[in-house]
Amino acid sequence: MAELKLEVAPALLRMLQQSARLNGLSLEDECLRRLEGHVRRSRRLEEVMEEMRHLRGQTGAPHGQ
Repeated sequence: MAELKLEVAPALLRMLQQSARLNGLSLEDECLRRLEGHVRRSRRLEEVMEEMRHLRGQTGAPHGQ
């Protein structure tokens, strides 16, 4: 499986983790929720998630794995 490492500002990471907990989601699913337009979109986050989708497609890993 391909690995993607991100460097995220600590404050942003805490905010994403808290939002994921409040929504009962994994951190990845919280990021996807944001990309689907349920909250303000981040161009950089969109680029990162697109790369993750691309890598997932190459490995054949189902969503959430």
